[in-house]
Amino acid sequence: MTSQTSLAPLAGRVAVVTGASSGIGEATAEHLASLGAEVAVLARRKDRLAELVSRIEKNGGTALAITADVTDAEAVGAAAERVKNDLGGADLLFNNAGVMLPAPVEELRADQWQRQIDLNITGLMNVIGAFTPQLVEAAAERGVADLINTSSSAAQNLYPTFAVYAGTKAFVSHLSKHLRVELGPKGVRVSAVEPGIVGTELQDHVTDPGAAAWLQGSKETIDWLQSDDIARTVGFIASMPLRVNLPQVFIMPTAQPS
Repeated sequence: MTSQTSLAPLAGRVAVVTGASSGIGEATAEHLASLGAEVAVLARRKDRLAELVSRIEKNGGTALAITADVTDAEAVGAAAERVKNDLGGADLLFNNAGVMLPAPVEELRADQWQRQIDLNITGLMNVIGAFTPQLVEAAAERGVADLINTSSSAAQNLYPTFAVYAGTKAFVSHLSKHLRVELGPKGVRVSAVEPGIVGTELQDHVTDPGAAAWLQGSKETIDWLQSDDIARTVGFIASMPLRVNLPQVFIMPTAQPS
């Protein structure tokens, strides 16, 4: 007979998902809710969050929408307070908000460099700073906590014109390794998920013609990953026995060589 635990392995847990209004974040929020977690979804687009919460609740889940820009430390702090007050605090954080704006460095697109640094690094750190106390507390009180950061295969592999984006993701991966050493002894599992090409809104934000053409060409020869593939990976990481930590998960389309 199938046990309740196997049906809802995340029952009783509280998950926070950033970048939840589309793509990987949206799919992961729905999947974690389907596994039994209460889910707080954070993003800037209020209407998209409302639609997401409605779908989760229609399917029997519990979700809380919080409109916030992760680059605003004060707003993220307020979001953390709301999660604490309304849901009792987070024990699972999927730190996913990010942007990809490739361009040749010689074009000196300093605006795009800064946007990627602000969101992929500063925004990530704002969320970690706001929610880590809740994760540590949950690990002590409930015996479980997960910090899962979205990195990229670009943290390891080399893609022309993706230097700044890749640099921000290398930061995420290396930071995650250090945080695991720091937080692991306190019972907080830390993981970095490093996907190859995933079909999301990120490609729509690319303004450089060469990078856009490269992405379009790859789409014609490679079956890209889908957001649900990453969502299921995150669910798998969080559902493992407490003794198991997957610090670095590298997930690629089968036909993507690097």
